[in-house]
Amino acid sequence: MKTPESTVNSTERPDFDEKKAYVAQEEKGTAFFDDGREIELLHFVYGHPSIDEIRGSPTDVLKAIDEYGRTKKYLMNVGDDKGRIVANLIAEVKPQVMVELGGYVGYSALLFGDAVRKAGGKRYYSLERNPEFAAVIMSLVDLAGLSDVVRVVVGSSAESIKRLHAQGDLEHIDLMFLDHWKPAYTTDLKLCEHLKLVTPGTVLAADNVIHPGNPPYLEYVRSSVEQKRLADQSGKTNGVDIQTEFGRNADMYKEREGEEKLSTEIRGNPNLVYESKLVNSFEPTGLPVSAAIRTSALKQADTR
Repeated sequence: MKTPESTVNSTERPDFDEKKAYVAQEEKGTAFFDDGREIELLHFVYGHPSIDEIRGSPTDVLKAIDEYGRTKKYLMNVGDDKGRIVANLIAEVKPQVMVELGGYVGYSALLFGDAVRKAGGKRYYSLERNPEFAAVIMSLVDLAGLSDVVRVVVGSSAESIKRLHAQGDLEHIDLMFLDHWKPAYTTDLKLCEHLKLVTPGTVLAADNVIHPGNPPYLEYVRSSVEQKRLADQSGKTNGVDIQTEFGRNADMYKEREGEEKLSTEIRGNPNLVYESKLVNSFEPTGLPVSAAIRTSALKQADTR
């Protein structure tokens, strides 16, 4: 869908270097995360023959994580190709404050936190619901020497955002990377709009919105102000039919983490005008993907 107030562009996909490919993701029905591999990764990195050279170097820690993903087990990281796109975006935007929703083992926190520091930024918040994953992130962030910039926050994304805002730690988001529980993309964005954390000038980078897909998020950021106002009045798009929209992906964390609660009572700011750009890239395994990797809040429409 393309409207006068919300446009979508795309870019060509570069070639993928097969030497960088991770081992294939396990077949459907087989666990591909939270089966012990995250702790195994930590032992792999700290037991690496080059551990002395790795210490204090975000780049070398990332190389060690990639080595594990290429030689041991699949890791659901953003990867080098998509990661480079966001890192270049950070260099362009130069955010003082960046937030990521969903940290997993810290690949993005290391890559993007380092980029934020190099761009002159002050803080990178990594919000991760799983306390074990968060512990892995903290350990690798410390190993890389990024603890002065990266702060790991444990808990659900919505509750963490509310808490950081209430404490006065988070007053505005310059750049936000969404790579967590897919049903929460839209509701968390609306929460950030409601708290005035996302305002004109904020840039969003969202992963996996085409594959495996996130129709509610794409519909929201592509809708015109008029369409969002009508939906807001009717309450039509405020709730998310999780099973219909996301199917199996909705249950990925449920067994270990319990039922996730969406902040469906928050209606956001329908007057924000967004512009989205689709960027073609690759998963770490080499699978070609397209992601609405960049969405910019351009302005706020007249509320009259």
